[in-house]
Amino acid sequence: MKYNVNTTGFPLTPAISDYLDKKISHLDKFIIPNLEESVMCYVEVGKTTNHHKTGDLFRAEFTIHIGGKSFRVSTEREDLYIAIDEALNEAAEELKSFKGKRNSLIKRGGAKIKSIIKGLYGSN
Repeated sequence: MKYNVNTTGFPLTPAISDYLDKKISHLDKFIIPNLEESVMCYVEVGKTTNHHKTGDLFRAEFTIHIGGKSFRVSTEREDLYIAIDEALNEAAEELKSFKGKRNSLIKRGGAKIKSIIKGLYGSN
């Protein structure tokens, strides 16, 4: 999966980049193989503000375009890595649901075609 990373409020470090590489690669199992070329993921991580009394608040936002459909998830947490993990878990659930719906639609269509063909050849 191709992805593009934007950061706001702090620079993108190699540690964060490696962490995102590792985590985003887990989403590949939820992508339908014939749509793999058309998948693009936009990642935005950043600090929301610099003036919180209790510490920094980090935001992780993922926008995934797949097969003409877009999925967007966003979380805000005190730790950047926790925010990334939670957002990726939500994205995985949405992609899993999309893949399941799409596969069941394909199976239903195949079953319908099969019943039509059986009807054509069974009537002779």
